[in-house]
This record gives sequence, C-alpha cells and structure tokens, in this order.
Amino acid sequence: MTKKKSLESALQEVKGIMQPTTTNDASINKIKLQRKKQPSAEEFVKHILAGDISFLSRAITLVESTNPKHKIKATLILEQCLPYANKSIRIGITGVPGVGKSTFIETFGKYFTEKGKKVAVLAIDPSSSINKGSILGDKTRMEELVKDKNAYIRPSPSGDSLGGVAQKTRETIILCEAAGFDTIFIETVGVGQSETAVHSMVDFFLLLKLAGAGDELQGIKRGIIEMADAIVINKADNENVKNAKLAKLEFSKALHLYPLKENGWQPKVTTCSAFYNEGIDVVFNIIQDYLTLTKTNGFFDEKRNNQNKYWLLETINQQLKFNFYSKKEVKESLKKYVMDIKNLKTTPFKAAVEILKLSNK
Repeated sequence: MTKKKSLESALQEVKGIMQPTTTNDASINKIKLQRKKQPSAEEFVKHILAGDISFLSRAITLVESTNPKHKIKATLILEQCLPYANKSIRIGITGVPGVGKSTFIETFGKYFTEKGKKVAVLAIDPSSSINKGSILGDKTRMEELVKDKNAYIRPSPSGDSLGGVAQKTRETIILCEAAGFDTIFIETVGVGQSETAVHSMVDFFLLLKLAGAGDELQGIKRGIIEMADAIVINKADNENVKNAKLAKLEFSKALHLYPLKENGWQPKVTTCSAFYNEGIDVVFNIIQDYLTLTKTNGFFDEKRNNQNKYWLLETINQQLKFNFYSKKEVKESLKKYVMDIKNLKTTPFKAAVEILKLSNK
C-alpha cells in the first residue's frame, strides 16, 4: 500500500512542473498561423528583386520541389523574374574529386567579390545511388566565401534524374540573376555525364586538373576536354610546381591537335594554386579575353540562343517521357513484357514496339 501512495505522489509532482497549457497553445497557434500564411508569387518576386537571400532560397526550394502546387507557384515566380535575368556571366567548373574544386571556387569567388561582383555558386552534388543521401558539404568547405555578403552558395542533390536537376539548375540561374548576382559558378563533380548538362547552360567551361595524377593522357581521351574553354592545373605549389609545368605543356600540345572551336577561341592552359591564391588573376584574365572575343563576333548571344533551344526540346522530351511512363496501361504492359522477355516469349525490341503503340491510344 505504501508503494502505491508513493507512485501516486510522484505522478502528482510531474504534473506540478508542467508549463501552463495557455502559453503552449498560444505559441503553437502562432506557429501554425505563420506556416499557413505563405507569400504570394508577387511577394516572392518583390523580395528577390530586392536581393533578399531568404526569399531567394525559398523560391529555389519551390523550384526543386515535386509538389504540384509548388511547381505552379515556382512557374509564376520564374515568369516574373525572367525580364530581370540573363545579365550574368555563367561559368561551369568541373574536375575529379580531390582536384581542389571547393578551394578553387572559394578563392576564385573571393577574387570576383573583391572586384565588386556578386557571385552565386550552384553546386550539383552527387546523390548516393545506394542510400539516396547527398553530401551537400560545399558550404562547410567554403568557410570564407559563405560569410561574404556578396556571395551565395546553393548545393543541390542530383538524385536519380540528371536531366531534372539540370533543368532546375537552369531555373535557379534565372532566380539568382534576378536577385542581382552577375557571376554564376556552376560546379559539378567530374565523373559522369553531368559535365555535358552543365556545358549546355554556361558561357565558359573550366576544367580543373591535377599534375602528376597519372590521368593527363587519359583526360585527353575523354570528350570532356573538347568541351573545355580552359584547363587549369591546380595545386601548382611547393614541390609540385615542376609537375604542374610539365602537365601544362602536355595539355597545351594536346589541345592544338583539336580543330579550332567554332567561336574562334583557342582553349588556354594555365597553372594556379588556389590554396596560396597564386595564378587566380591569370584565370580571370583568360575568361575576360574569351568574353571579349565571343561578344565581339556574336557567338556569345548565339550560344545562349542555341542553349535555350536545346532546353526547350529537352524539357519536351522529359515531359513526354514522364507522361508516357505515368500511364496505367504502360505500367501494366511493362510488367507483362518483362516477364515475357524473361521467359523467352518475345524480344526486347518487339516488346518495345508493342508498348510504344500504347502512346497512340
């Protein structure tokens, strides 16, 4: 009996230290009210044009969302921001892991902001195909740039759809330009097809390489070198200076084997040490020379127009593909024909023809 009384007493003491319900209810209701009250598309645009980073980030989140309601609002925001966009220089930066992209982008970004420029860094971060997780660590790696009031860093996980993230990055560029950012860096890890997507949305494509990594000749074989407007040998410092100079010579010779680019530009090779902030000015001047040439001969605007056409067709293709696979009859037929192929009742090619016929119904 004594034990029972002590338990009841303990229960009463716990109740005695609880906060008043009126205070909690008021706070909860206030939070609920704030959450319900979402800004309109017009409010978003007003704040974005004023350079409000908070609203810019929220608008990008809407762009990245798969929620139909978010997509509608994002489209309205983009349409109203479009007249204020297309006034930046878009620079693609790629390189294999370990090449020093984050250090380079931070140093390079600071170089631009010190010249009075506003820099937005859009990083396409590779998502894990196993656990669907994403590193999204660019902000932690760029400690100085993230504190710069004239810089903005936005990492985005690539997920399973490269085309999807590329489209969202294109739309994010529009929002950043409307917010007043005149220099856009688009970073991607140099290990897959993401470089092709990034190349299709930038004005200048920069490839970062390492000296003495054993991939000089291998790099020449890959198509990525054909896309590069400049090759920068990073980490050219301390005992690595000699190797960097040799790598620069090798790449310079290799680039001369390729025909001159359609815009009349001969890709340049240089060295730098992002860590010691050496050679960054040379990279900057190379980009300025490129812009002067392409804007003078009209290729700059022509390339942007071609990119817009490419993304028009690419978006149509993505939507058609999505609509096709979303059909109930297509889903059911896919299951059936997969089993038929497995049981050797038909071929993949014949099955594909039969399934595609469903799109005409």
